[in-house]
Amino acid sequence: MAKSKWRTVNGIVLLNKPLGLSSNQALQRVRRLFRAEKAGHTGALDPLATGMLPLCFGEATKFSQFLLDSNKRYLTRISLGTRTTTGDKEGEILTQQAVDPISDHDLNDLLNRFRGDITQIPPMYSALKHEGKPLYEYARQGIVIERKKRSVHISNLSVLERSDDSLTLDVSCSKGTYIRTIGEDIGEALGCGAHLDTLHRVSTASYQPENMMTLEEFESILENGGEDALDECLLPMDSAVDYLSAIYLSDSQTRDLLFGRPVSVEEINESSDLVRLFSKNNQRFLGLGSINGLIIKPHRLINTSELT
Repeated sequence: MAKSKWRTVNGIVLLNKPLGLSSNQALQRVRRLFRAEKAGHTGALDPLATGMLPLCFGEATKFSQFLLDSNKRYLTRISLGTRTTTGDKEGEILTQQAVDPISDHDLNDLLNRFRGDITQIPPMYSALKHEGKPLYEYARQGIVIERKKRSVHISNLSVLERSDDSLTLDVSCSKGTYIRTIGEDIGEALGCGAHLDTLHRVSTASYQPENMMTLEEFESILENGGEDALDECLLPMDSAVDYLSAIYLSDSQTRDLLFGRPVSVEEINESSDLVRLFSKNNQRFLGLGSINGLIIKPHRLINTSELT
């Protein structure tokens, strides 16, 4: 009997996205390896960018928004003295000029302008949509759309290396931050212009770089160990929300919850409005509950029909 094209896969993998692929192209490559019937990524990386791209399969896609909304960390190299149409090295050169020398002390003072709470204007070459169409499609037609400023938070901006015409930066930031815009704005502050030369996402939320795997590694695991070995690479679904407290429910509470009924508990130590829910019997992740006092209501549950 022929193997069906797709199968049920639930969990998260951390892809080290290669240079040159869009996030969706990378997602589809990994999805085909797993034969996962449902999949989604959690925050696009441009083809120019590499690094961490969490991929959610099956029921884990219900929690992808939490990763979209999470903090990120990047390493980037900025080329000084050259402005481009796209703000990165793939664009056409607009201007070139000399880079005036600046001391380490003065550079650090300048970078202070980009630390903490700042505002950005999203770049035209971005996937942000206007009237249902990505901004980059307008940009390719030479159309400029007015964009509203957005507030973001830069928790770390440090210089790893510098030369006469480049800066290598370590950036930790909130959701919605455009590293390309930071590079361009630093260039404007220096009076010489700048563009992004490289961009690598180091981490997303609590996921660390040592857990990332390349496409080639996934392919090798499938070839040498089959789908069972590949499935061992899956991270638990609740790892996307591991910062939330865990509540373990009795069998009767679990049944009530799965039928959409609120349950009461004796104690909740959680500052958030949400908690992770598990069945006490088999330690299975059930999804998220919203809390009101000592009452927990279903918020976003996974498909646990076999438990009802």
